[in-house]
Amino acid sequence: MERLWGLLQRVQQLSPGPSQTIYKRVEGTQQGYLEEEEDREEGAEPLAHFFPMELRGPEPMGSRLEQQNLIPWAAAGRRAAPYLVLTALLIFTGAFLLGYVAFRGSCQACGDSLLVVNEDINYEPGPDSKQGTLYWSDLQAMFLRLLKEGCLEDTIRQTSLRERVAGSAGMAALTQDTRTAFSHQKLDHVWTDTHYVGLQFPDPAQPNTLHWVDAAGTTSEQLPLEDPDAYCPYSATGNATGKLVYAHYGRPEDLQNLRARGVELAGCLLLVRVGVISFAQKVASAQDFGARGVLIYPDPEDFSQGPHKPGLSSHQAVYGHVHLGTGDPYTPGFPSFNQTQFPPVESSGLPSIPAQPISADIASYLLRKLKGPVAPQEWQGHLPDTPYHLGPGPSLQLRVNNYRASTPISNIFGCIEGISEPDHYVVIGAQRDAWGPGAAQSAVGTAILLELVRTFSTMVSNGFRPRRSLLFISWDGGDFGSVGSTEWLEGYLSVLHLKAVAYVSLDNAVLGDDKFHAKTSPLLISLIENLLKQVDSPNHSGQTLYEQVAFTNPSWDAEVIQPLPMDSSAYSFTAFVGVPAVEFSFMEENQAYPFLHTKEDTYENLHQILQGRLPAVAQAVAQLTGQLLIRLSHDHLLPLDFSRYGDVVLRHIGSLNEYSADLKARGLTLQWVYSARGDYFRAAEKLRQEIYSSEQDDERLMRMYNVRIMRVEFYFLSQYVSPADSPFRHIFLGRGDHTLGALLDHLQLLRTNGTEAPRATSSRVAPGLGFQESRFRRQLALLTWTLQGAANALSGDVWNIDNNF
Repeated sequence: MERLWGLLQRVQQLSPGPSQTIYKRVEGTQQGYLEEEEDREEGAEPLAHFFPMELRGPEPMGSRLEQQNLIPWAAAGRRAAPYLVLTALLIFTGAFLLGYVAFRGSCQACGDSLLVVNEDINYEPGPDSKQGTLYWSDLQAMFLRLLKEGCLEDTIRQTSLRERVAGSAGMAALTQDTRTAFSHQKLDHVWTDTHYVGLQFPDPAQPNTLHWVDAAGTTSEQLPLEDPDAYCPYSATGNATGKLVYAHYGRPEDLQNLRARGVELAGCLLLVRVGVISFAQKVASAQDFGARGVLIYPDPEDFSQGPHKPGLSSHQAVYGHVHLGTGDPYTPGFPSFNQTQFPPVESSGLPSIPAQPISADIASYLLRKLKGPVAPQEWQGHLPDTPYHLGPGPSLQLRVNNYRASTPISNIFGCIEGISEPDHYVVIGAQRDAWGPGAAQSAVGTAILLELVRTFSTMVSNGFRPRRSLLFISWDGGDFGSVGSTEWLEGYLSVLHLKAVAYVSLDNAVLGDDKFHAKTSPLLISLIENLLKQVDSPNHSGQTLYEQVAFTNPSWDAEVIQPLPMDSSAYSFTAFVGVPAVEFSFMEENQAYPFLHTKEDTYENLHQILQGRLPAVAQAVAQLTGQLLIRLSHDHLLPLDFSRYGDVVLRHIGSLNEYSADLKARGLTLQWVYSARGDYFRAAEKLRQEIYSSEQDDERLMRMYNVRIMRVEFYFLSQYVSPADSPFRHIFLGRGDHTLGALLDHLQLLRTNGTEAPRATSSRVAPGLGFQESRFRRQLALLTWTLQGAANALSGDVWNIDNNF
């Protein structure tokens, strides 16, 4: 025991204190090494030397031999440690980059693929749901599953059976029912806007008439108008007398052709066919050429005919308004909330000559009376036993007694608020009113709208909450020229161009099932292409819609994409407010749906034209539209392809290039336009690069980019003309001297000496004036600086703008 106690004391003496360790340089052969030295009591024996740079604790007895055996392995481990650390870092970095690329998504402007809905770190599920984050595949599957539960066909049938002329008692009842249907869904807001608008109706006490006029100028036999309820809203009223001339579709080129053949149009009544251009464009062209009135009839050549498909009855006339514009023509540019506050002014698009629709039977009777040259082969129609001569023929008198009435119309709204950008709206609308049964005209669109409201409301209950707000609207007054939608736009013009992301129209969605068309802004083309690949064709089993259209034409956009027509509610959103818009339509292969705007536009006829495929086609429209809404409302970065407008500009520049030599001979140049086009290209590419290199999870940055992207369409509204004088200010789609179309029409006069008429789609300058250099310079300035302004705005902040003028 005493010896053991002595050993313990010896160990305590040799153990260093916790703060007594010092280092000193070892002198001798191993220069540069440090040796541990311990303070110890005087007289203590010196300790054995430690290995340089190595601190050791007490070693247990019997372990030294084992340690000596492990020394080579420890040395190897020390040498391998840096490599192990480096390998771990490389693995970590590779995994991080792989995960970053996988979840970041792709920018719609940075390649062929579009940005898809991906993980949203700020996403909050609905209050009634226990779900977490929803991905694009989750939302798509949920939407398609819930949409199948609807009853589209029954809603189309029931809606088409109801009277719903704007301002009627039947429309008032339908308005209340539609609002009730909205209120029963899980919407954040439901409300109604009422406008008091000027509409025109036929006078039952004084119906419109058509008489022969004898050589003495006296009216004689009255021709029966077999469909007296059919009329042209906004026609000029009064009498129009003149000789009858057959003018094909009434296009400017048709009237120019007649003039070239020696047929005088001034002072005549024109007989024109339904189709190709709107009623309003036909009447405007006739007025420009000096005609006194217009009769419009449906020719069997232009409509579906077949042993298994019904055709329009020969005694039916086709309804259509003749206001060359949209909205209430008696308060142009202003909302009709209370029209007494505005001076009595009329739209410049109102015609000054009367117009009346007539049946094919009456048209056949009139054509048989015509003499003069035989109509060209391409002008020949299919009226039975009817020769097609140009005329002129006997004189006729057209009397139009329509009257104007101040009429209340009501738009119905429902909203699902967004969680991240609630002040940005994705708008979808459908016309509710109709002249006649209106199965294809508005019942299909109304049914799809109600079904989408129900489906998205149920999705909200299942955890979906869009980043941006969804605004569902049922429009009134659509048959009078998109009156309801235009009046709403006029009332909120200062807000909507800042807040509306896009508009989707459901009007005329199902007019057949053979071909698919998308009338749209260029900004939406890439997104539409992406979605067509995800929607099944309703009549080609095993194919997507994209495969269906690409099968007939590899250039799918040439087959599908069309410009927005003025008679669509989507037109005003783009041409007037500067909001990208789209209208989807299924059509017949070669001919138009025959019953549109007639009393025969019934559910039964529509169902028979589609040979029982109406539910499937309506379902395909609903699927495409719903997925479009999900993408527009929930993608982090708005899937609007702003680079597409560069292609549009380039295409039009090609048209302008044809006149370079003519302009150069006059000392004029298009260089400014070329320069502005180049600036737009550079600004679009710069923004594309910025987005590509940015962090998608940066909410502030994404919102900044989204604001710039969603206003691109607005940038193409000319800021140098008054909205009151030129409401459709869009330089590519609008009407007026500021548009590219008007500039091209004017340039054509360099080669025609003013003998050709302008297109009815661009400007209303009378033919015969010839090329005017001062007007050309003004047009060029308006176009150039609007395009330059679009490039500047796309560039972002003013210090980032690099103009090369």
